[in-house]
Amino acid sequence: MSPNTSRPRTSTRRPCSLPPPDSPPPRVTPPRAPRRKPHTNPIHKPSTLIHSDKTMERYIAALEISSSKIIGAVGRMTPAGKLDVLAIRQEQCSDCVRYGIVQNVEETFARISRVIASLEQDKAVLPNKISGVFIGLSGRSLHSIEANVELNLGEETVIGPDTVARLRTQAETRAIDSSLSVIDAVPRLFTVGNTKTTEPIGNLGSSIKATYDLIACRAQLKKNIERIDLGKRLDINTLGFIVTPLAAGNLIPSTEEKRRGCMLVDIGAETTSVIIYKDGSLRYFNTLPLGSRCITHDITSTGMFEENAETYKIQSGNAMPPETAANLRIHDIDTKEINRCIVGRAEEIAINILEQAKYAGIKDSDLPGGIILIGGGSLLNNLCELMQDISKLPARRGQLPASVETSGKSPDFNALEVISVLHTAATHSEAQCITAAQEQELPINSTTGGELPLSGGHRDDTRKGTERKPGRKRSKNKFSKWFGKIGDMLTPGDDEDDELS
Repeated sequence: MSPNTSRPRTSTRRPCSLPPPDSPPPRVTPPRAPRRKPHTNPIHKPSTLIHSDKTMERYIAALEISSSKIIGAVGRMTPAGKLDVLAIRQEQCSDCVRYGIVQNVEETFARISRVIASLEQDKAVLPNKISGVFIGLSGRSLHSIEANVELNLGEETVIGPDTVARLRTQAETRAIDSSLSVIDAVPRLFTVGNTKTTEPIGNLGSSIKATYDLIACRAQLKKNIERIDLGKRLDINTLGFIVTPLAAGNLIPSTEEKRRGCMLVDIGAETTSVIIYKDGSLRYFNTLPLGSRCITHDITSTGMFEENAETYKIQSGNAMPPETAANLRIHDIDTKEINRCIVGRAEEIAINILEQAKYAGIKDSDLPGGIILIGGGSLLNNLCELMQDISKLPARRGQLPASVETSGKSPDFNALEVISVLHTAATHSEAQCITAAQEQELPINSTTGGELPLSGGHRDDTRKGTERKPGRKRSKNKFSKWFGKIGDMLTPGDDEDDELS
């Protein structure tokens, strides 16, 4: 609902030119195997899943690689079928990943290694080891492409899973830009004969039509992650890739919000993902090359150092500062000048987010479910209020639903994305991501004839059976702090971003 009052804004910023994805030139990709489940599987699996061992609880592990941080999580499925998040760890990341794309494989691997090691040291995971992980995909090339397909069945037929699978395969092999890779095909609506439905199986008809939203991205987005090669270097299988914004869309907005129509916005450091739902289905998905790092960069234009600019933004930044705010001097700079930078950029980000509804062919009035904000960038003071003021729609910050437990802990707001990936993996696969610790025979001390103690807490000691020499001290694992700072804002082209350092 629109607020009773709205303050006048003096900003003259206009939305920057961010057109929706253009219709790409034709390309035909090889078809996939025809027999598939009729419903969308949000997990793109590069390898065979490790199925759950019935003798131990099922644990799930996930990684989310973004421009500001690499964050990992471990959870387990409770007897009630809920996800219980057991441990979350995070590493600062600013230069090795840009716009969600891995740029430096070695630096990214080092940070992932520390995240994994820290997770394995958590009391909820010890003494077990992580053997598999699901990885979230997010980056500025991710977007949706509408695909309309149909089959003429000749005579009236009962629609079965095989027919729907053929439709999906036809949609996935539609001609798109050769630089793009289709990650998923999300069904929006089916028409069996003249009847529209979201559940076609069991309906009678001589023809069937379907509208799918193809989720596409530059092939380099996934390929650069695969080059890290966790299987070879850490003995950890990559069990699947999950599109992080879609995983968040499955978890954060309520069923009623998606039915009425809503917009989920994930504001990160360098990108902002916008997903629009209507009538319970995905209608639009795009990623904008704008994020909270733009605000930090603008503050530095006043002469403030980047580290100080980031601190000021987090602690005192305000998207709608009061008109009566006192004019102070911070690092010998007027706060009014700083606030003008913050307000101007915040309004630009907000306006470009709301422009996406127009590209989707949806009016703001068609989204009574409102706007749900997630991501670290959405923590800017009064950003929800600014979005509400401009759009005249209700706006709120996203939160975990009751279907997710957190072992009595309050998860960090920045962990919503990785928890969403964890939840999708837990509910759409039977994977077991934890391997029980194996008992080892103790080596015999040649001097005393007694047993030597095994070294603990190091992946190589249990994975490779490495013996520790007597008297030799192991180096301690060093873990980063939870919260990292955001680095410089770069604006290279898409092609440059995909190249590895």
